[in-house]
Amino acid sequence: MKKILKLALMDFKLVFRDSSLRTFLFLPIVLLGLIIWALPALVVKYDFLTAYLSVFLVIAVIENTQLFCFISSMVLIDEKESDVAKVYGVVPFSKWQYIVSRFFFPYFITVLLNFILIYIQPFYIISLSSNLTISLHTALIVPIYVLGINTIVKNRMEGMVYIKAFNMLVLIPIAAFFVPEKFKHFFGFFPTYWIFQSVENLTKGISIVTMSTIGFLFLGFLLYFVSIQFMKKHFI
Repeated sequence: MKKILKLALMDFKLVFRDSSLRTFLFLPIVLLGLIIWALPALVVKYDFLTAYLSVFLVIAVIENTQLFCFISSMVLIDEKESDVAKVYGVVPFSKWQYIVSRFFFPYFITVLLNFILIYIQPFYIISLSSNLTISLHTALIVPIYVLGINTIVKNRMEGMVYIKAFNMLVLIPIAAFFVPEKFKHFFGFFPTYWIFQSVENLTKGISIVTMSTIGFLFLGFLLYFVSIQFMKKHFI
């Protein structure tokens, strides 16, 4: 565990080496500003927006994951281009340890960012346990997203194309908010759908146990699958 934490800290420092990646560190601050100040002002001015507050909260929670989705994707793609990944393939720790070390800080920082966002948003009273559940659930997007992209792409150019595609995929289930109730679950094969529905239930005072359980299982299986594929391709 000590070895994993040491490597995780070294990897996290790579974020601050690239000025183009450092700019993304302001994204959570922008999101907080929009939720705390901009959105309440807009709701006061335009009453019809009240019906879409849960949608705005879902989007903010998902967008909080994009900070490390992008940064970690770029760091791993750079490793592959510079052949550093081959070195990691022969160092004295397992590939599973490598994955855990890579996503230790990105995962838990994303959890913290969303926990803070949900806690201080001014529209709903949400219990700490539900807040933590949603935050832990949503942060799973980060390793799945990054490992998925790095299983497919070979260089930064391809990476930018797939990042745009993945960004659209995680937001597609937003459409479930605007279709008749009987058609909503057609979006269930998108992993983020279960996060969206959990947040919606939360804002309506409905139990999130079923949605969150399905979501955790779905994302857990997906994380295992992309991890296996990543380990087959990243270190060669």
